[in-house]
Amino acid sequence: MKKILLVSICAVCLFLFSGCGKKGEKDILKELTKKIENSSAYHVVGELEIINAEYVYDYDVDVAYKTGDYFRVSLKNKTNNHEQIILKNKDGVYVLTPSLNKSFKFQSDWPYNNSQSYLFQTLLKDINNDSEKTFEQNDSEYIYTTKVNYSNSKDLKKQKIYIDKDINITKVEVLNESDEVKMKMNFNNVDMDAKFDDNYFELKENMTVSEQSEQNVKTTSKIEDIIYPMYIPANTYLTGQNIVNKENGERVILTFTGEKPFVFVQETLNYDDELNTIPVDGEPLILTDTIGALSDNSASWVSNNTEYYLVSDSLTQDELVSVVKSVSVMPVSK
Repeated sequence: MKKILLVSICAVCLFLFSGCGKKGEKDILKELTKKIENSSAYHVVGELEIINAEYVYDYDVDVAYKTGDYFRVSLKNKTNNHEQIILKNKDGVYVLTPSLNKSFKFQSDWPYNNSQSYLFQTLLKDINNDSEKTFEQNDSEYIYTTKVNYSNSKDLKKQKIYIDKDINITKVEVLNESDEVKMKMNFNNVDMDAKFDDNYFELKENMTVSEQSEQNVKTTSKIEDIIYPMYIPANTYLTGQNIVNKENGERVILTFTGEKPFVFVQETLNYDDELNTIPVDGEPLILTDTIGALSDNSASWVSNNTEYYLVSDSLTQDELVSVVKSVSVMPVSK
């Protein structure tokens, strides 16, 4: 009888302790929340991959955060070394293009108004806000699948957040409705106890630090290939194309008329000797190959050594973004 009782007790103990050490979803979320919220400053070095049809855009990513809502996100295109910086400090939100000595300034809720695959705060927010999120684990990692909020990329529907056994976010994959990965962020190096100089998040400091990238920009005096949008709203047509000479180059103005008229301008790059900050009543616009500025009736961005502007009082913001994203190189019509 004693032997049977001893065996039974051992069996119960084995059953109970076999589950010990295996953390559940709530345990992981609690630990992840504590790690992120207890960090007064963190630094991330990683790689971002954006997939657009058959094209893949690769970026080196450098993220800095300091308590007080200070953020600095550097995205450097691996192909051409073109660097842009999203900066948030006490004065506002900026998109910096150091190689041109230009910046856009926003009074914006960025980064909390959209999902951000490279920021811990917004990833944690997405996990907490999704009551239908899923959780799975294997021998090496935990995986959350949540909805995403990319207001200017509505084809992106969900993300997979990969967390290692030490509760470090290691990778994020953003997927479309067909479960195709359209964006991938790898966190290669993370310091949750980072130290930054007092002026690290200052506007002028960031323009100065990155001035070496000026040599990577080729300023030209002529637009070799005119760019045309591949998406044009119904009953809207290209009716005008004018090339205007300016002091250090040229400007091309495409006029579209019809039900949804708009003007699309492209002009040669110029490096400003003095810092040029342009106020924008809108938000940063993340595109596959650059970061621009989006307002209710306009968008502006820099790509392929050319500045672009699109203006319309008739397009909805979704239509405006669709036109911007459809831009493709086409030969000039003769």
